[in-house]
Amino acid sequence: MTLQFQTIALIAMLWATTFSNHNSATNKLPIDPVVEQKITELLSKMTLEEKIGQMTLYTTDWGSTGPTIRPGYSEDIRKGRCGALFNAQTVAFTRELQRIAVEESRLKIPLLFGFDVIHGYKTIFPIPLGEAASWDMAAIEKAAEVAAAEAAAAGLHWTFAPMVDISRDPRWGRVLEGAGEDTKLGCDIAAARVRGFQGKNFKGTDRVMACVKHFAAYGAPTAGRDYNTVELSERSLREWYLPPYKAAIDAGARTAMSAFNEYDGTPAHGSEFLLSQVLRKEMGFEGFVVTDYTGINEMVEHGNVANEKEAGELAVNVGNDMDMQGAVYQTYLKQSVEEGKVSVKTIDQAVRRILRMKFELGLFDDPYKFCDAEREKRTLLAPAHLEVALDVARKSIVLLRNQNQTLPLSATTKNIALIGPLANDRGNLIGAWSGSGEAKDCVTLLEGMKAYTDRYKTSIVYEKGCEVSGTDKTGFAAAVAAAQKADLVVVAIGEDRDMSGEASCRTDITLPGMQEDLVRALIETGKPVVVVLMNGRPLAIPYVAENAQAILETWWLGTQAGNAIADVVFGTYNPSGKLPVTFPRSIGQVPIYYNTKNTGRPFDPNSKWTSKYIDSPNTPQFPFGFGLSYTTFAYGKPTVNQTLFKFGQPLQVSVTVENTGKLEGVEVVQLYVRDLVGSVTRPVKELKGYKKVNLKPGEKQNVVFTITSDDLRFFTHNMTFKAEPGDFEFMLGTSSAETQSVKATLER
Repeated sequence: MTLQFQTIALIAMLWATTFSNHNSATNKLPIDPVVEQKITELLSKMTLEEKIGQMTLYTTDWGSTGPTIRPGYSEDIRKGRCGALFNAQTVAFTRELQRIAVEESRLKIPLLFGFDVIHGYKTIFPIPLGEAASWDMAAIEKAAEVAAAEAAAAGLHWTFAPMVDISRDPRWGRVLEGAGEDTKLGCDIAAARVRGFQGKNFKGTDRVMACVKHFAAYGAPTAGRDYNTVELSERSLREWYLPPYKAAIDAGARTAMSAFNEYDGTPAHGSEFLLSQVLRKEMGFEGFVVTDYTGINEMVEHGNVANEKEAGELAVNVGNDMDMQGAVYQTYLKQSVEEGKVSVKTIDQAVRRILRMKFELGLFDDPYKFCDAEREKRTLLAPAHLEVALDVARKSIVLLRNQNQTLPLSATTKNIALIGPLANDRGNLIGAWSGSGEAKDCVTLLEGMKAYTDRYKTSIVYEKGCEVSGTDKTGFAAAVAAAQKADLVVVAIGEDRDMSGEASCRTDITLPGMQEDLVRALIETGKPVVVVLMNGRPLAIPYVAENAQAILETWWLGTQAGNAIADVVFGTYNPSGKLPVTFPRSIGQVPIYYNTKNTGRPFDPNSKWTSKYIDSPNTPQFPFGFGLSYTTFAYGKPTVNQTLFKFGQPLQVSVTVENTGKLEGVEVVQLYVRDLVGSVTRPVKELKGYKKVNLKPGEKQNVVFTITSDDLRFFTHNMTFKAEPGDFEFMLGTSSAETQSVKATLER
């Protein structure tokens, strides 16, 4: 055996336990011998065309024309040429499509219905990047649970979520869809969302299958441009980008989706390394793999295959079980089998994986299990769901600046000028990838704040000021006049929802249009200005960051956005969110992230010949993990229970945190680690733990983290995943940029 294959075998063995500390679930799916026998019997009855049909996923025309199906698809269902549909929703529509499948097709195999339920179905939650800012796994899991219940009530079985792609580049539009830049936080959120979507089993009617995506490293496209090539070393791929997929799989994700990007010269849809070696063999994934939309077809444009027939052969042979929308399998796979390019065994294996999920969902026992109109009516936008949405939205808000305790509003603030293109906007609050959510169900910021006017004896005057984009300043005069008459100004600015998301990448991540000019004009009135940001990505806002009296990062918070923001502005809720991603000062700093590595010439302000910019600080505008509170917290000096600890032996790292302010508040205590000397260079810090603590004024709490050598593992110089003995620095604090440290040594 060559050294290369020895290394691959060792990596595969180590992957099985890489993230055991993150997940208690196993990636071994429940296998029922009775079901397996039924699948075997069904496979024996199926023609090759019917097998290929189970591997075919089509979309309806719902998005553009309402509940209609594309011409020809009804016949495809009758003939067994289509085993799944997406963008088919509502009980009435899915019931009729299912009826065709189970009453008019030869083998009566039920359909799977999938949909992009990314951050809510009808009740819309904050965008995933916003949810990540809560650092609250219970809240994130609950949001996914509500989304699953509503989706299942609308006839759906399957969501194309969670997206777990790590992203360090705010130019990439889909940064909004993930958990940000950190691997540890990304792993925890991936697992929480899978648990929320799927629950413990599918015996009830309130869970849907999760689909971990996009495999792999889709969040690292060159220049932040969607669908672009990914250039990563295998070390970086394995250490930073792959773990969240593994966490989702260990949490039980039933399906996975291939990625549009290429890696190491091969499109992910045709990558034996990614799909066969890493996903199946190393991670132990046992569910089925679905392609992304026309991902097989697009390999022709990538240039690694000559035509779609070759693309289909490559895709199925490396492990893509289901073809989304491209119809490559439907068109060419039978011929490929007849020519010996694809084996019947490969086809049967893919179909078995798909049928297994249909059995597990209970569709063979009751194909209309998820088609209950009364349940749909009482579940969508249920009051309890709106309460959960409000809770998650409030927890997702990050207080970035609060000079002179401008927030929360004091009792003396009687006249408020509410300004900005997003202050009374309803359409953008649901953000991108908003499921079946509707703007009409959203609470605007103006509505949320007006609900407080009677209680606080406050008046609110609203002026739009300008649009999100464009050059029109005609509304400035009225906005400035309103500000001059007010005690305080709240200005809501940011992006339109279509400025972030898939295929919505930007080279300029400053505030669009005339919005910064509007803020400048308001600040020049001399009145206190509170900026409410609504956006899907980190923005470069140096002027606002340095001149506004207060800044709230509210992302796109969904259905309850206005109520959540108003609760924070008026102080009935003390913000506790922390940034899951770094905010740069300018686009020139991108990519920028906290867990960088030192250079041989680290920054020295007294030396020209060190790693720095000559026109900007190296530091970000707002660092990863940053977020203020209406109260203050003081950290004591961190301690360890022993300065020497051995492999497998727990080390306790602790710090005392005290609420030194006047309000009760929640602090996210963060633990970072630095391996001071490694066989390969290590980051200046890595997040290894975090705990949310609620403290009353004057209350102290000793926060303890337990670390073992397993938490200190990395891919060493020979790509062995292990910890190395040596000195470690343990840093505890309120953000990645504000910590205190203590050292300990790992010994054999």
